[in-house]
Amino acid sequence: MNYLAHLHLGGKSPGHLLGSLYGDFVKGAVAGRFTPDIEAGIVLHRRIDSFTDRHPNVLAALGRFPKERRRYAGIIVDVFFDHLLARHWRQYSPQPLNDFVGQVYGILANEPQLPGRLAAVAPYMIADDWLGSYRDFRVLEAVLNGISRRLSRPEGLAGAFFEVRELYEPLSEDFRAFYPQLQTFAREALQGLPARGSDG
Repeated sequence: MNYLAHLHLGGKSPGHLLGSLYGDFVKGAVAGRFTPDIEAGIVLHRRIDSFTDRHPNVLAALGRFPKERRRYAGIIVDVFFDHLLARHWRQYSPQPLNDFVGQVYGILANEPQLPGRLAAVAPYMIADDWLGSYRDFRVLEAVLNGISRRLSRPEGLAGAFFEVRELYEPLSEDFRAFYPQLQTFAREALQGLPARGSDG
């Protein structure tokens, strides 16, 4: 899953929200590196990724892409699923999307020690409303192009947007079947995580 989904699933405390985002920017063991709830958010992020990677509906979505695209299909599906979550947000959350992303941006803006590349990315995420902009399908073309520039083989995502456009409905069916199950998994996993840490 991509940024928006991880944040949506990552709990309500500021630490959990930060941790759910840190999971894409922090590698290796986390014990003792962050406050307990941030660490818990990172752990949850990794559990969500593991659950997602082996889920039949996600495997079906990946299998819809041509064989030569399979190496990059996971990236494409992650981004597209964030689009579907943003577009159909009211089906999955009682909190309006604009309110949710505004809350996330506020937490990011007030965190003085964001890790690694997130410290550089966060100002652009906030200024350009990355999370809210996923509602617009056309934005995905720019998102995929941006990701491709960070790959060792950027040609791996060339033309991916047009493939997604052709696969929009079947991939949407995969998402509708999968995401409620992921919500249940994340909710149950959250029950064993601390609600607040030393960051208050």
